[in-house]
Amino acid sequence: GGVSTGQLYFETAQEGNKVTFRASAGEGRYFEQTYSLAPDSYKIDYDIRFEGLNNLIGNDVKEIKLDWVNFIDPIEINRTYERNYSTVYFKPTEDGADYCSCTADDSQDAGGQRLKWVAHSNQFFTSGLFADQSFNGAAMETQVFDLENEDLKRLRSEVRIPYGHAPSEVFSMSMYAGPNEFKRMREMGDYFEDVIPFGWSIFGSINRWIIRPIFNFLSSFMGSAGMVILILTLFVKLLVYPLSYRMLYSQAKMGALKPQLEGLKAKYKDDTQQIQVETMKMYREFGVNPLGGCLPMLLQMPIWFALYRFFPASIEFRQASFLWATDLSSYDVIARLPFEIPLGFGSHISLFTLLWAATTLIYTYYNTKHMDFSANPAMKWMQYIMPILFLGFFNSFASGLTCYLLFSNVINIGQTIITNKYLIDQDKIKALLEKNKAQPKKKSAFAERLENAMKEQQRVQAEREQAKKKKK
Repeated sequence: GGVSTGQLYFETAQEGNKVTFRASAGEGRYFEQTYSLAPDSYKIDYDIRFEGLNNLIGNDVKEIKLDWVNFIDPIEINRTYERNYSTVYFKPTEDGADYCSCTADDSQDAGGQRLKWVAHSNQFFTSGLFADQSFNGAAMETQVFDLENEDLKRLRSEVRIPYGHAPSEVFSMSMYAGPNEFKRMREMGDYFEDVIPFGWSIFGSINRWIIRPIFNFLSSFMGSAGMVILILTLFVKLLVYPLSYRMLYSQAKMGALKPQLEGLKAKYKDDTQQIQVETMKMYREFGVNPLGGCLPMLLQMPIWFALYRFFPASIEFRQASFLWATDLSSYDVIARLPFEIPLGFGSHISLFTLLWAATTLIYTYYNTKHMDFSANPAMKWMQYIMPILFLGFFNSFASGLTCYLLFSNVINIGQTIITNKYLIDQDKIKALLEKNKAQPKKKSAFAERLENAMKEQQRVQAEREQAKKKKK
């Protein structure tokens, strides 16, 4: 069997900013660990030395195993976030950073890869171990515990340090033990900043290279994180306003056709399928795209998904207060319930979430009052029901995010009222529609497919009704 350093007796010595632990094995033979601390830094240099041990360590031993275990204790308000954002990360020398599953028990064996670093991370803090050259590999594992448990997770890494049986041999490493601050972690090199869980693919890129720099710039001259969120919301809204204007303009064109739509409903009465077919014909005749209001919303979705990851992953919001919220990285609480509401609602009530739901209903009213739902009335009510259904999910979101969504709704309502009242000329829209009507139309491939689909649906419905009549 092997020898564990836990079984050895170490003598300590300090010289300046260096602390040395030495376990002797006779005259001129020892194993030594040296830690060197730098002022005003979270970096620690860590060297291990094998002196005169080459004849004591078996020739078949090609590597030394460093066994590293951490238990993640709950210290944040939102235990679910804290548990899900805690895991083991590792960086192969030739590939990008990888990690163990954040939500389930997992194990990763990088025995065939040379590694540059291994890190144990929770929601806001990370301990990382770097090799000056490279590790021979590592085996990592995570174990997930219940939220009510004393510990949320167990993180373990067995890091393999190369050993060459030289009479005197030193393996140099360094540690990072500090907050998940992007700038500090990036200074460590080798993409160590990828430990911060900003999200994958395009969402992570938006957070790292767009939202984060803007937030840092605003924070440099604004003390309140809540005010920074407000200014950030204004910036995003100004950025996407051309898309919002296009959406409102498209809705205004559809609203101008409301009298004609009412005429179609009166003409075909209860024949819903025929109303849909004739409505599409009319839209094409007047040059109106019924999906024109959807595309701008879809183009904004990457920003929304990015922000969903940005707020709970950014240490700048940890314990940052704003209004009644005491920690913008977690949910705000205005009342505690004596029971747990299922579907993720929890036992607390978030005021930011309630205000978000209320302003969403108001925005939905202003945003849809010119739209016609006669062909599908359920769609109208679905838009009012959705904010109520999402209360359970949003109630446990980071209050920084729900605060952003609230600000976003208020700005959207203002933009909608001002744009419809002052920037969109209804008379010009009606004139444009009449001009479009007079021009010859060429049916697009999409419009033709959509119309054919509606006709096919109408035919199937007619056959079903005819079959019912025969049975009677």
